[in-house]
Amino acid sequence: MNWGGFNKIFSHDVGIDLGTHSTLIYIKGKGIVLVEPSMVAINQKTGRVVAVGTDASQMTGRTPAHIQAIKPLVGGVISNFEMAEEMIGYFFKKIVELSGSKIVRPNVVVSVPSGITNVERRAVRDAIKNAGAREVHVVEGPMAAAIGVNMPIYEPVGNMIVDVGGGTTDIAVISLGGVVNSKNLHIAGETFNQDIIAYVRDEFKILLGEKTAEEVKLTIGTVLKQGDSTEALIRGRDLVTGLPREVAITDSDIREAIAGSVALFIDAIKEVLEETPPEVVSDIMRRGIVIVGGGSLIKGLRELLEKEIEIPIFLAEEPQTAVVRGTGVILDDISRYQDILIDNEDELPPR
Repeated sequence: MNWGGFNKIFSHDVGIDLGTHSTLIYIKGKGIVLVEPSMVAINQKTGRVVAVGTDASQMTGRTPAHIQAIKPLVGGVISNFEMAEEMIGYFFKKIVELSGSKIVRPNVVVSVPSGITNVERRAVRDAIKNAGAREVHVVEGPMAAAIGVNMPIYEPVGNMIVDVGGGTTDIAVISLGGVVNSKNLHIAGETFNQDIIAYVRDEFKILLGEKTAEEVKLTIGTVLKQGDSTEALIRGRDLVTGLPREVAITDSDIREAIAGSVALFIDAIKEVLEETPPEVVSDIMRRGIVIVGGGSLIKGLRELLEKEIEIPIFLAEEPQTAVVRGTGVILDDISRYQDILIDNEDELPPR
């Protein structure tokens, strides 16, 4: 596929939250125009892309042997450059059709996980430029999220944000326009899905698909007991007979399945607090911690964190879109936020 024509007809600047699980795109002046799974389906016989985004996601677990559904990002970074470029180019073409805009190539602000390497950042820039962008500005995800939820990032006061995404969790303490302390954790929404798959395999001897695990997590999943027990029917392949089988799974099963990952998640937040200067910690104790990201929506997470950390925890409004909203704010006044954008130091020629 060649989406090069995009750079001749698209005129609005673009903000991108390029996530392991989902990609969200913001167009300056129009708001969030695209939310689709970060997935590509490819015909391995011909090497051709057959579906991208939602269409590719619907194929997961249902494809013939020669069709493979690929996630171009793993742990928040590009693992398959060619497929990432195809996916971004497709999304760009789609938003051109949605906007009906014309003329020049866009400037892009894209979020990346905190702590990724120069090589990983460059892969993101190159994939977006090859898809048709003019300039690509990179911002760390937690900083974009903080801007997206209107945190006073430039004031001399400590702010703490936890972005629970699909592939990674970003924990950051921000003050005076910079990150005081941060940690990137490979425990997030997809980790919980894998925990559920492993638990059902071990306890019920049933093999679940990832989409089923995601659905049951969102339907009855909790990290803290809440009221009456709930249950859901799950269907998978019996590992003993090889035949389809249906069993009931409860919210208690989900809690047990993800308990280990949740404990590591809480420990990571405590670790960041322990390594943060006491004056900043004092601010956080008074102001609380804000959680964002799709993974923050699992039931009981806010209450459990508040119980374990003993600091007020606030779930942001529309937490799934906090990061991409932040890229939109940056686009609206890019000169103001220039100092928080990551320099292109990896693109400078050697001295």
